[in-house]
Amino acid sequence: MKEIFEWNRLFYNNLPESFILEVIFRSTVMFTILLLTLKLAGKRGVKQLSIFETVIIIALGSAAGDPMFYEDVGIIPAAIVFSTIIILYRSVTWLTGKSKKFEEFIEGKTECLINDGKFSISTFKKESLAQDEFFAELRIKSIEHLGQVKHAFIETSGEISVFYYDDKDVGYGLPILPSLFYTKNKFIPADGIYSCSFCGHTQEQKTGTANCKVCKRDEWVTSINTKRIT
Repeated sequence: MKEIFEWNRLFYNNLPESFILEVIFRSTVMFTILLLTLKLAGKRGVKQLSIFETVIIIALGSAAGDPMFYEDVGIIPAAIVFSTIIILYRSVTWLTGKSKKFEEFIEGKTECLINDGKFSISTFKKESLAQDEFFAELRIKSIEHLGQVKHAFIETSGEISVFYYDDKDVGYGLPILPSLFYTKNKFIPADGIYSCSFCGHTQEQKTGTANCKVCKRDEWVTSINTKRIT
């Protein structure tokens, strides 16, 4: 009687059992490549999920899906991929618990973006975070200018956490509303309080041109000190 299934093809795709070692090697290499690629993409590239969680989802999703649809993918090699990924997951989890440096490499660490109403320029460069994107995040939180913000952090998930000044402590700061921010100019039209459009440093300025004491840039925006509307 003819068998309903070709069992060797179904489980192994007619490959030798020694191919299992190659599957384990391939899985380990691709897991590492995925991890490093998403690490280079930065926190915002994998917002809400950690880099490690994203790697697991991608790896297991591919391993599960291919054997369901393609007859040239054997079930046993796919199961070996699952086992390898789980072992790698357990190993990485164990290492992150043992080594703080390894944990920071895998998960990243919380970075300060704004400190006392001014940008942390070095962090912005490291995180490859666009200023417009960051301003949009702040506007969603009903923030009009940086003088309302005491501290802002980018978490390991890519989310932005903000700590506000009390209304009585709100000072002048760089406006982030497009209608105000894009009035930035190298020429200061009148004496007053202005903010550097690049780093947010705020000070009194005289009519004319000037370079920021912090970042040495020369574009300025008229500062505002409105209270935050909640």
